[in-house]
Amino acid sequence: MKSAAPNLSSNAWPRKLRRIRALVLKEWHQVVRDPSSIAIGAVLPLILILLFGYGLSLDVKNVPIAVVIEHPASEALELAAGFQLSPYFHPTMMRSMPPAQQMLLEHQVDGILRIPADFARHVAAGDAEVQLVVHGGDANRARIIEGYVQGIVGVWSARLAAQGLATPSSPVSVQSRLWFNEANDSSYFLVPGLLVLVITLIGALLTSMVMAREWERGTLESLFVTPVRSDEILLGKTLPYFALATFGFVLCVLSAKFLFHVPLRGSLWVLLAASTLYVLIALGIGLLISSWVKNQLVASQLTLLATFMPAFMLSGFLFDLRSMPTVVRLITYALPARYYVALLQSVFLAGNVWSVIVPNTLVLAAMAAVLALVSGIVTRKTLE
Repeated sequence: MKSAAPNLSSNAWPRKLRRIRALVLKEWHQVVRDPSSIAIGAVLPLILILLFGYGLSLDVKNVPIAVVIEHPASEALELAAGFQLSPYFHPTMMRSMPPAQQMLLEHQVDGILRIPADFARHVAAGDAEVQLVVHGGDANRARIIEGYVQGIVGVWSARLAAQGLATPSSPVSVQSRLWFNEANDSSYFLVPGLLVLVITLIGALLTSMVMAREWERGTLESLFVTPVRSDEILLGKTLPYFALATFGFVLCVLSAKFLFHVPLRGSLWVLLAASTLYVLIALGIGLLISSWVKNQLVASQLTLLATFMPAFMLSGFLFDLRSMPTVVRLITYALPARYYVALLQSVFLAGNVWSVIVPNTLVLAAMAAVLALVSGIVTRKTLE
């Protein structure tokens, strides 16, 4: 008996290895035959690496800023030249404050540096000041911009002192002010953006598994023998999630207003209309993916890749789009979350700025119409 045990053990290992080899080959053939497995296993990691490598950037560069020079004295022009030569700013030279304020209101610039008309006289007297007005929608970005401006003005003041044109004890000071976020509270920026994530999750992710779940369970075949039409099935599947997404929207707005005390300076009806369009877009994307894939796991993964990840990283919700590479920034124009975030920030913090609301709303409306048409055609063909 003792001598037979080693023989039995030595015969078991080759059989075990052969079974493992057969299972590995079987799974490999299954992966090759299933394009969705290749997409999740190879394409998804590649896209995530590109998103995190290029889209996730906390650096603030090429900040658009309006430099208002009320009198073109040599001292004012030299200070403005420091912003023109800086890699952190993309200045626009102006002569008065009203057009610069309009650009800040429309968020075409992130700040205004005002050099007053009597700047040269105060430089000679040692008590010169410049005014900085920063868009406070993103409190963290505003603080970084303030630091950059302080650095450029400080370097310019030190150069004047070294040349004997100003006293080191009396540098040029910067008087800063935050627009739309006087409290410098980051919740003013983050809480409205949560609407994008909530609607995306509820609208796209849940509907992406509705039709796929029915296909996996085989319950759609039972509906085929009934008089119910395909468009009725679509409405029956999407309306509950539309109501659920609307409930999430209302909950977020109430939380922003009464829990975090975020001001709603624009019209509630404008916010409701824009949010309705974005809900329809999210539902259309989820339904389109669900009808095309017919698998819950794959549908959920594709939905996260196509909706949630771009809404989180490439919409301007957390990271400024101007700091991203040009190729990535061009991709963001195809994302509906980009336009919805711009609408949310304008309606909540700046008010009814129609030059921002109208074009972004029109883009969302066009996307919603196209998605509704395409998802309806694809789903109807799939059901019939």
